[in-house]
Amino acid sequence: MNELLVSIAKGLVENPDDVVVEQDEPAGDGTIVFHLHVAPDDMGRVIGKQGRIAKAIRTVMRAAATRRETRVAVEID
Repeated sequence: MNELLVSIAKGLVENPDDVVVEQDEPAGDGTIVFHLHVAPDDMGRVIGKQGRIAKAIRTVMRAAATRRETRVAVEID
């Protein structure tokens, strides 16, 4: 899951070396939270107009998690 988020983010940004993903331990309900960190200049590229790209990233991650029977959340920091 971590690699999927990194590859998606690196494809969107101009500074792929600045992409960092941190993973929290599963919460009480089993949800794993991923924190995506990008360069400040690339923040708009990852979020997109009205948050459309961020929503699409979260949708892809949820779909991949469903296949593994887990729950995920993505936070863009």
